[in-house]
Amino acid sequence: MPRSRNSSAGTYYFAIVISVICTVLFVSTMTPMANINIDALLSYRYDNIAAGELWRIATGNLLHTNLWHLLMNLAGFWVILFLHEMHYKGHASKFMGLFFSLCILEGLGLYFFYPELKGYVGLSGLLHGLFTFGALLDIRKGYISGYLLLVGVCLKVAYEMYFGASESVSSLINARVATESHFIGVLSGLLCGLVWLPLIRFFKHQKLVSG
Repeated sequence: MPRSRNSSAGTYYFAIVISVICTVLFVSTMTPMANINIDALLSYRYDNIAAGELWRIATGNLLHTNLWHLLMNLAGFWVILFLHEMHYKGHASKFMGLFFSLCILEGLGLYFFYPELKGYVGLSGLLHGLFTFGALLDIRKGYISGYLLLVGVCLKVAYEMYFGASESVSSLINARVATESHFIGVLSGLLCGLVWLPLIRFFKHQKLVSG
């Protein structure tokens, strides 16, 4: 048991760092210091990205509209991590790479496919990607639950795209729920699965051959 916990430590340390960063950025937006407007500097804004401020593609994922938005996203982040932790034990660097890949793919997807969406903040799109990728890992391991999770998240996003998100959630986070980000998140998770999983199998095979 101690060995298992240690093998997961790096992944959890990274999750803690992300949680702290999101919290610090949120507090900074609520209490501006030194006349620096964090939201204006880091949030996803289509026009600013088009003007060359490319960092917003990734950093917009780490900002939140209010405390409820922050708490719901961080809770979702940790629930997804616990749900699929068995896949990331001893693979903190891979989890970090997946997280940042999803960050970038989320921003790029919104930029190229939804130019009418001028502003966006939050982890929810990325979380849909992380959940989708985890479902693919479950399927790869032969877990029936993986198929159920994948179908479930696809149905959820399809429902949101057709009927819209819950008004109560929009009211709670004081912003429109960007259902487009959830759709892009699922596509990003599928794309990472299509690229990463064959690569992982390839390198494992090469290691066995060379060994």
